Amino acid sequence: MSTSVKSASPPGTQDPPRPPPRRVRPTARRGWWRALRRDWQLYSLAVLPLLFFLVFRYLPMIGNVIAFRRFEPGGSMFGEQWAGLRYVRMFLTDPTFWQVFRNTLWLGGLTLVFCFPIPVVLALLLNEVRRRPLKRFVQSVSYLPHFLSMVIVAAMTMQMLAGDGPVNHVLGWFGHDPIRFIQEPGWFRTIYVGSEIWQTAGWGTILYLAALTTIDEDLYEAARIDGANRWRQIWHVTLPGIRPTMVTLLILNIGTFMAVGFEKVLLLYNPLTYPTADVISTYVYRTGVESNIFSLAAAIGLFEAVIGLVLITTANQLSRRTVGTSLW
Repeated sequence: MSTSVKSASPPGTQDPPRPPPRRVRPTARRGWWRALRRDWQLYSLAVLPLLFFLVFRYLPMIGNVIAFRRFEPGGSMFGEQWAGLRYVRMFLTDPTFWQVFRNTLWLGGLTLVFCFPIPVVLALLLNEVRRRPLKRFVQSVSYLPHFLSMVIVAAMTMQMLAGDGPVNHVLGWFGHDPIRFIQEPGWFRTIYVGSEIWQTAGWGTILYLAALTTIDEDLYEAARIDGANRWRQIWHVTLPGIRPTMVTLLILNIGTFMAVGFEKVLLLYNPLTYPTADVISTYVYRTGVESNIFSLAAAIGLFEAVIGLVLITTANQLSRRTVGTSLW
């Protein structure tokens, strides 16, 4: 038989002091209530934004039910009778819808490819400018288009590219015949993406410039000691430092991939450019507002929203697994 023997303390020594008892942490509910009572002034600032999203973003989602019900103007708000998947089958079997779907993919893809990296490049270039007056001037010039109304941007674009506009005048100096940019379907994607870059590139650099200020200067000093030139410092220090911001904005842009700018497309396109310019949002507008087929428009809009949800969820999961940064 084996017996357990307690080891007694040597004479003249004291037992080690017992650790103090652990404090029981308050429950999450009590902690949240204490934080609310302590900082209620700060939390009150979020009331209006929450009400805005509730009234103008979440409550209108109830109207998606008319995508599965027969809705008539002047009748019930939620439709007269159930129609099942009738309106879903209608747009899925409509060749015009698939042409519009392809146009949306083209414009969304081109916008993502060209409009996403340009603010990063512009922020890196501005970060290298050492003359403050020049840097402020470039920032002001690049930010200004963001504050212009979409109607003004579309009007300026149409005036610049008109048959007797400045662009065709310059082409005439080189002996080129005038080009009908606004009436040619082949030019619409170039016009849209070019105007989008001009309008959004400068504003997008603000977030990246703010992210650049959070990078520790000691990292650049260590890179210079190791013999890294400016390109190496940008590649190994700057870009990893702003990678979380880049990933976050990329996920948000992917989430709005299908929601190509409705206002700009509506202002720039015309029946001659429908083959390349008509997108889902404008198709929904014509179907619902102009043709008064609200149930069909709701079904198409719901289809677009589901695709956007799938895209942003997939991009978030891929980002979490590959980069380690995600929105949630």
